[in-house]
Amino acid sequence: MKLIVGLGNPGSQYEKTRHNIGFVIVDALAERLGVPLNQSKFKGVFGTYHYKGEKIVLLKPLTYMNLSGESIVPLMDYFDIDEENLLVIYDDLDLPVGKIRLRQKGSAGGHNGIKSTIAHLGTQNFNRIRVGIDRPTNGMSVPDYVLGKFHKEDQAELDKVISDSVDACETWFDKPFLEVMNKFN
Repeated sequence: MKLIVGLGNPGSQYEKTRHNIGFVIVDALAERLGVPLNQSKFKGVFGTYHYKGEKIVLLKPLTYMNLSGESIVPLMDYFDIDEENLLVIYDDLDLPVGKIRLRQKGSAGGHNGIKSTIAHLGTQNFNRIRVGIDRPTNGMSVPDYVLGKFHKEDQAELDKVISDSVDACETWFDKPFLEVMNKFN
């Protein structure tokens, strides 16, 4: 059993913001797979997909970003999902728009959703897709920037990164995450 989590903030005011790219990618994956995210439990919304006898759970925590671990870990405990079968998708200020980086472990790098996930899991050893959102360049504060929407000129890059991230998730259904990293990094 695998768990794919997209990090973001609930509420219409946060839709399509940089900080919600994890939600956008999980929504795109759910749409591609035909999986409704219509189950509400564990402080989130989720749906399940069956692939070659394996259950795959797609989750969007509704705890707000800084408390993401409060949704992820209870769901993992309920379904008895190990850390190596967890994949978390989130925004990254240190990557340019249009770039993704896959990793198997690491620190939070200042990302509060990952800090919460690490704190609740008790380990940094879980798979991630970091999605580039770039840094503010015009003196805008980081919180205002991440809660802002992407620029219109970023749309083509954004469409590609969403598609690549969904492809990486689907590749993980069949391949070890290290192979997925080698293909998509």
